[in-house]
Amino acid sequence: MKTSLTMAALSLSVGVAFSASAATTLFTNVDVFNGTEDKLYQDHYVLVEDNLITQVSADPIEAKDAVVIDGQGLTMTPGLIDMHSHFCIQEGMLVGRDSYDQMAMGARAHVSMMQYLDQGFTTARDAGCNILGMAKAINNGLLDGPRIYPAGGFLSQTGGHADTGSFNDVPGRVDDLERHGFGYIVDGVTEARRAARQNLRSGATQIKIMAGGGVASEFDPIHMTQFSEEEMKAIVGVAEDYGTYVMAHAYHDRSVNRAIDSGIRVIEHNFLVSENTIKRMKEEGVALSAQAVMSLEAFAEPEKITFFSPDQKQKASRVNAGAKQMFEWARKHDVLIVTGGDMFGPSYNTRQADNMVWMSKVGFTPFEIMKMGTSNAAEVLSWSGGMNPYKYGKLGVIEEGAYADVVLIEGNPLENIAILNDYQDKFKVIMKDGKIHKNAL
Repeated sequence: MKTSLTMAALSLSVGVAFSASAATTLFTNVDVFNGTEDKLYQDHYVLVEDNLITQVSADPIEAKDAVVIDGQGLTMTPGLIDMHSHFCIQEGMLVGRDSYDQMAMGARAHVSMMQYLDQGFTTARDAGCNILGMAKAINNGLLDGPRIYPAGGFLSQTGGHADTGSFNDVPGRVDDLERHGFGYIVDGVTEARRAARQNLRSGATQIKIMAGGGVASEFDPIHMTQFSEEEMKAIVGVAEDYGTYVMAHAYHDRSVNRAIDSGIRVIEHNFLVSENTIKRMKEEGVALSAQAVMSLEAFAEPEKITFFSPDQKQKASRVNAGAKQMFEWARKHDVLIVTGGDMFGPSYNTRQADNMVWMSKVGFTPFEIMKMGTSNAAEVLSWSGGMNPYKYGKLGVIEEGAYADVVLIEGNPLENIAILNDYQDKFKVIMKDGKIHKNAL
């Protein structure tokens, strides 16, 4: 006997008619992955009215004047969610400052956004850059693209991971990056508060800070801890006053634990921490945002990265080894994990799903990975609270009251996660916010 996704769906009688007062789409004969359970609900019906899913049922639904899409036994999944995008970074952080103006970078960013949609990513959390205006335009229906949860400009200390000035810059200089809202170099509690408030004033849904060193940056060695606890707490305080949260770029124990001490709720990267720090993240409900391709693939053979210095190659090698161990501990202790590629530019923009697929190489099951890119991600996005522009429906699930962000796939990603990389052939329908982006049926 067929089962339905919700108790509400079970209560439907066969053949009940719904009046279509708004744009209505009825999907028939789909096998539904609801975003939370390791199973498919076979041969189901899903009704979309306007931009919300209003019914999910094992029994037929009659919807007057609906556009009917016969799913032909395809797998319906929630739209995928990338949790570490950088839409206005292309070949690198300096391109938009040194080679193009913001008009050109905005045009390139929109190309990237449409590539995300083509891959079934209907939502993306932008982890830092001048994307606030484009996010607003998408929210207001002026541009097509995935839902954007923008962090606005990075917050970095002098000499921090977002300090991309020149060696001869003088302290206190306001460079082009800051004027363009790409990043803010701030020192001290007052400057940190002001930059956080500026981002939130302009529509940021969360704040991104640089709490430690990086691999490719010039001025911040990877062992470095950035921002004092007082500065971090000031930024967190601003975010909490707005009802949202702070995410932090951090690699090692000292920077991660200082971030947690300060109230930061999401750690990006995290590749060089100890098991004790992983345990603390689980105990305190701190989420991990994982970048598998960059840590496991790109840094596997750093000697082939011709533009890296010997020191950068050594840092990349350390990150590669640390990531493998860190992911093992994170799975062992059941940390809340979301996936975000941190991949940008023409060579990576069409590989966003590969960041999910690579998680299978460090022991995660297809179901665990699919949750990372759907319901887990939606849980973290909900932490934006009142700053969330998309709070009138659920994301990352197929259920009553969820936003109508769905993908119809030929095949079952719960059996073969690599199918996500074959989006051009296997993704037959992509719907975002109740509107069809692709229909190849």
